[in-house]
Amino acid sequence: MQIIRSANLTLEPQLATHAEVMFDVLSDPAVYTYENEPPASVEWLRARFARLESRRSADGEEQWLNWVIRCQPSEMIGFVQATVRANDSATIAYVIASSHWGRGLASEAVKAMIAELAANYQVRYLSAVLKRDNQRSMRLLERLGFALASPEERIRADIEAGEQLMQMLIAQP
Repeated sequence: MQIIRSANLTLEPQLATHAEVMFDVLSDPAVYTYENEPPASVEWLRARFARLESRRSADGEEQWLNWVIRCQPSEMIGFVQATVRANDSATIAYVIASSHWGRGLASEAVKAMIAELAANYQVRYLSAVLKRDNQRSMRLLERLGFALASPEERIRADIEAGEQLMQMLIAQP
């Protein structure tokens, strides 16, 4: 994994040493309106980040790519991640602190990660799963070129009730 730079952001490979600062970022209650829950403690988050540093699933079938997002010059504001599979596909996710919503930073970070996935990991197909009510995230994905998956794809992906599956084919140069 390498550092990714965009106009306003730096994406750094996530490490256990990021846990303390990221705990504060990930303790933002607004982030969990639709998804998951905040980390239980700094220690829990440090252990999770340490496990993810392997960059591989236990069976070796998936690459786990996680980057923390720094807003220029150095403030940590969230993360982007991708689970890359051998079939040229990846599932992505992202979290940005609510204090940075509405500024285009999530879009910029995800776009930079997608470019990295296409260029250096040969990813051609992307998917993202989100709660149906999370309209902010749905609009972000639509602006990036994602579309709702077909009912057949939803069934194949075993998407839960109340969730949406969005997909995108990355255009080749």
